[in-house]
Amino acid sequence: MVQRVAVIGAGPPGVTSIKGCLDEGLEPTCFESSDDIGGLWRFKEKPEPGRANIYKSVIINSSKEMMSFSDFLPPADLPNNMHHSEVLLYLRLYAQTFNLLPHIRFQTTVISVRQTTNFEVTGQWEVETESREGQRETRVFDAVMVCTGHFTQPHLPLRDFPGIESFRAKYFHSWEYCSAEGLEGKRVVVIGIGNSGGDIAVDVSRVAEKVYLSTRSGAWVVGRVGPGGLPLNVVRSSRMDALIRKLFPSWTNTMLEKKLNQALDHKLYGLKPKHG
Repeated sequence: MVQRVAVIGAGPPGVTSIKGCLDEGLEPTCFESSDDIGGLWRFKEKPEPGRANIYKSVIINSSKEMMSFSDFLPPADLPNNMHHSEVLLYLRLYAQTFNLLPHIRFQTTVISVRQTTNFEVTGQWEVETESREGQRETRVFDAVMVCTGHFTQPHLPLRDFPGIESFRAKYFHSWEYCSAEGLEGKRVVVIGIGNSGGDIAVDVSRVAEKVYLSTRSGAWVVGRVGPGGLPLNVVRSSRMDALIRKLFPSWTNTMLEKKLNQALDHKLYGLKPKHG
């Protein structure tokens, strides 16, 4: 008997899960609350509550050589580090090549997932869904794969900023950021030096009067491009490199810090973190 599998979400994990199920002879049904695949990589002009969001300038940190699916390589004409629109194009090509779209039910939200009354015997699950028109349906599956991702709920700890209630200027989470439009000539503080913080600070600096990047604990700043113009995560990911890191961790860490400090003196700019 073919086992039926519910896949929740049609972003990259969901789409590849459909492919994996089909490869194993299973019968997948994917439920996607929006009208398209892509998840995080589907850019939206206005952020939609409950969904991940990206900004116009996003370029993926991992090179295509390292982030590609093993059974489907990206087209050769795509750049090493793809723009979000190119990542979505790649995902569409993947879905089309393996005929995955017929297994996706768009505009269908999963309301609940619960064990059946005889779960201890069957191991089955009841999945209740609701269409955009409001029609509800409950179906039984042998397995459920939750591929909804994260970064869907912005964390804005306003209690950590005394006086914010009387702050007259605009403040918002990076989840709401689309582009630097509206920040021309402004003085801007970006809090946090994660990938989004670094990206947005650079993006806004092109139009703002002044941009400050605030970091509590610092960070090691690593570029995308390595020796010879090749992707850094390709030239530094050989088996030999992995063996050297395993055998000589302290020496490897010292050499890497020295290399990074040649490009940017982290201590001089107040960026050096406590960790290696």
